[in-house]
Amino acid sequence: MERFKHKNALLIDDSYIDNLINRKILEKSNYAENIKVIDFPKVGIEFVKESILSGLNTPSVIFLDLRMPDMSGFEFLKALENIPELKPGQIKIYILSSSLDPSDMKRVKENKLVAKFIGKPLTSQALAEI
Repeated sequence: MERFKHKNALLIDDSYIDNLINRKILEKSNYAENIKVIDFPKVGIEFVKESILSGLNTPSVIFLDLRMPDMSGFEFLKALENIPELKPGQIKIYILSSSLDPSDMKRVKENKLVAKFIGKPLTSQALAEI
């Protein structure tokens, strides 16, 4: 029987190629039994909200890009904070970004919802370290 680190993982990134690559790495690493990929953060917020309210398929981990056109990763995090049913520590959030902007790094470190920043591309080594 396969052993997975998590039951449900959510990948939020507007890049089709990044999603393809990151999903493959997550699958190969047996990181999560179910991997949901969403390319629009606003859709991601709705999915998380509905999954928490229904108790079904709630991700225990989210990999989140920072730079996306309709809503940034930081705006996504702010929207998550506004979900009253979300319990502290219920979802581990990893920022998965190619940003090297020091102000982004500072904001990531200061955000209580974020577990860690991971530079793109995702690697099996980076997964093993979290």
